[in-house]
Amino acid sequence: MNDDHPQQHPNIFPGFRYQDAPAAIDWLERAFGFEPQFVVPGPDGTIAHAQLKLGPGLIMLGSAVAETAPAVPWPATRLSLYVYVPDIEAHYERARAAGAEIIRVLAETDYGSFEFSALDLEGNLWSFGTYQPFD
Repeated sequence: MNDDHPQQHPNIFPGFRYQDAPAAIDWLERAFGFEPQFVVPGPDGTIAHAQLKLGPGLIMLGSAVAETAPAVPWPATRLSLYVYVPDIEAHYERARAAGAEIIRVLAETDYGSFEFSALDLEGNLWSFGTYQPFD
């Protein structure tokens, strides 16, 4: 068994972007039973970031935008994955050595995580870092 992450919590978190994120949060609560863990409002009634729990699982979501900067690839991506990895430097080097297309280099974020983003062989967005939503 791999002991790279705490066993009491998941370490892979789907991330969604919605045209109307506040309505999506409301609907996900009513239809599927998700409970907001926290919601960070954005400008003009948007959602910058939200985390919703269902049982031991957690999803992340926010408002979709038409354009984004390479340093922040998520807002224009409808679905992505965030993966908690404790030894992020080794994971980053492994991804680079395997030829992953790094679209956001390994760096510290303003919310205290150390992370990077890459595209897989079919263009899906993956982000890896030390952010643990359950902490």
